[in-house]
Amino acid sequence: MTQDRTGQTAVIFIAERTAEDDAGYAEAAAAMGLLAAAQPGYRGVDSVRGADGVGITVSYWADEASAVAWRRHPDHAAIREAGRGRWYRWYRLHVAEVGRSYGWDRS
Repeated sequence: MTQDRTGQTAVIFIAERTAEDDAGYAEAAAAMGLLAAAQPGYRGVDSVRGADGVGITVSYWADEASAVAWRRHPDHAAIREAGRGRWYRWYRLHVAEVGRSYGWDRS
């Protein structure tokens, strides 16, 4: 299903996972997914991870203010610190406004 993301704020998170604490990471990721989805302005997420441990997660928000509020959420901040300490070798974060959005699906 293609969803138009035009005008939304995209938070692009690119990271390399460590091999440490897979169970803890999976639990935290699931909890953060549920928490993010409950936040005002949340519009969805796309995520992939390669065999090399590098992943890209793009979360979509109604606007910049919604994305910033998510960044400042205390539970998100705590998990972010845990990620720096255990789960990520490095990460990069980019924030952008989606200027155009379209897709194609095979019938």
